[in-house]
Amino acid sequence: MRQTAVQWYAERLYDLEMAYNQGVIKTNTYIKGKREAVEQAKEMEKEQRMSDFKMGITNANRMEATKDAEEWYNETYGGNK
Repeated sequence: MRQTAVQWYAERLYDLEMAYNQGVIKTNTYIKGKREAVEQAKEMEKEQRMSDFKMGITNANRMEATKDAEEWYNETYGGNK
């Protein structure tokens, strides 16, 4: 199971907030880290969607697209986890 961009962002934001609250990083580093995390998460989401699209095309072309969308999502992203 692969990690989604949202999961990655939530973990990164948590790490930044913990470091900031513990005084490990200063305000400017915290703010910069949040901005960078947003941009990275956007890029990850774009890459994930493009990969999913390519996988769908490949499966359809091979006549292997037998799963419904919800089953595919649950297998790929772990459902409601």
